[in-house]
Amino acid sequence: MTLVLNRIDDRLIHGQVVVGWGQPLDIRFIVLVDDSVAASEWEQELYRMGAPPEMDVYFLNVSAAIDELPRYRADSRHGILLTGDIDTMRRLVEAGGISAINLGGIHHRTGRTQRLRYVFLNEDEETALRDLASRGVAVTAQDVPGARPIPLDDILSGVAR
Repeated sequence: MTLVLNRIDDRLIHGQVVVGWGQPLDIRFIVLVDDSVAASEWEQELYRMGAPPEMDVYFLNVSAAIDELPRYRADSRHGILLTGDIDTMRRLVEAGGISAINLGGIHHRTGRTQRLRYVFLNEDEETALRDLASRGVAVTAQDVPGARPIPLDDILSGVAR
């Protein structure tokens, strides 16, 4: 099939991604894009342990991901494109071919405001998401597949709380 989900989740690979999304969407591979993780075999091994053995996990930095995304999009299996932050996903969107983004866990840090139970954003992140939406990218938040996708306008206006 192709990449069926483009998700931002600062926990990267964990049970909610692997089981919560992976099983219902029949996910066979994850493309984890993170410059730091791509440079650390130790971190890669930790994240690999969070995925079942039959699920392939590919670790790429942003520039390698931009080059390789056409290959993953052409894969006959279902896959997830996963980043840990909005800026990384923004860079991938700018390279082309991403029309929808799922906000998963973006957790509390200093300077962030709670928008949903599982989404905290600072002003720069909100601006980046608005910019992506203005380019035609569908930005929604959804913690699990059975939940209703929440549109960006509702997230930022506080309607969805």
